[in-house]
Amino acid sequence: MTWNPPRRLAGPAARFGLRHGTARTRFTALYVTLFLLSGTALLAIAAVVASGGSRSSRTAPDGGTHQPPTVARAQGRIDELEQQLAQVHDTQSRQILLGSAIALGVMTVISVGLGWFVAGRVLRPLRVMTTTTRRITADNLHERLAIGGPGDEVKDLADTIDDLLGRLEGSFDAQRLFVANASHELRTPLTTMRASLDVALAKPGPVPETTATLAVRMRAELDQMDRLLEGLLVLARTQHGKFTDATRLPLGQLALTALSGRAKDIAANGLTVRARRIDDSAWVWGSQALLRRAVDNLVDNAIAHNDRGGEISVAVRAEGDDVSEVSLVVESSGPVLDQRRVADLTQPFRRLGADRTGTGQGSGLGLSIVAAITQAHHGTLDLRARPDGGLRVTLTLPGTDGRSTPEAPHTETSVAR
Repeated sequence: MTWNPPRRLAGPAARFGLRHGTARTRFTALYVTLFLLSGTALLAIAAVVASGGSRSSRTAPDGGTHQPPTVARAQGRIDELEQQLAQVHDTQSRQILLGSAIALGVMTVISVGLGWFVAGRVLRPLRVMTTTTRRITADNLHERLAIGGPGDEVKDLADTIDDLLGRLEGSFDAQRLFVANASHELRTPLTTMRASLDVALAKPGPVPETTATLAVRMRAELDQMDRLLEGLLVLARTQHGKFTDATRLPLGQLALTALSGRAKDIAANGLTVRARRIDDSAWVWGSQALLRRAVDNLVDNAIAHNDRGGEISVAVRAEGDDVSEVSLVVESSGPVLDQRRVADLTQPFRRLGADRTGTGQGSGLGLSIVAAITQAHHGTLDLRARPDGGLRVTLTLPGTDGRSTPEAPHTETSVAR
């Protein structure tokens, strides 16, 4: 689906340079501009009318060329009074125009506040829709906007978004179901092939060396395929599923358990492990199976893609007095990596060339599964290439101090192990 950029306000907004800023600011500027233009037009009309009345008041009738002295004095008095009246009229007109201009300026300032308030009221449904849509996108796709009210343009937009969310939910459910079913169905022939190999090797009589070698290679490939299917299943369920085994877990203990469980692999590669800092207060809330899988994958990645005789550094820290965040940092030695390509390692089946293939046992899903589990637990995953070679992975999760039981992430599912 292709999303086009939102259309900007055209017409007066473009001519008056109101393209930038929020919609509320643009609407307020338009309201004020229209009010100022209409007020200025009314003021100009009032000025024209006032000037016309002043000129008409100054026009005196012609009393004739020859008039008696009494009439001439009376006419002079009349002209004098008319001049005074015209002056008073001009003064009043100027005062009215000046007062109108001041009133227009005051009302322009007031219209800014009124326009801001009115624009906020008009755009309030859109803000509610934006907030709700952002929450739905981040947490639970099954929710809907469900905007009530009359059938206007806003409700039509909300109904359209609800329909889109429904189609997205159906697509994700279909994808998750397909991956789960495919992973389950493919395990049956793998099991059959593995059993056939065992039967072939268990037949009486000596087994040819080439047959035994081929059987070992096929079993290794079958194990690799089984790990790949399990990784795909976990990845699909983590990205679009839910979990119910939420509990409080010590992140440091999970890291130490992962290291001790891989002591043979660490020794076989001549690696040195340094536990720089393990905070006992570093507790997190989440799925026990998923978080253990994430920590195991980070340790496996540090072992598989390391130099022989290299180092692995592990640190678990609790941030803040209230343990608001808990971070697991796993550093490994190795070749110098390109930071611009390191971020791609969280994508499925992404490797940094042959130097990241290790022994060939990796499925290319390790860090992508860690990224999906981290996102499901509302955390962050940061990958950094070390200047002297190797990779630094920081897994940050919301922490808990152990005195309260926070709400589990808004999700619910069993995880195949």
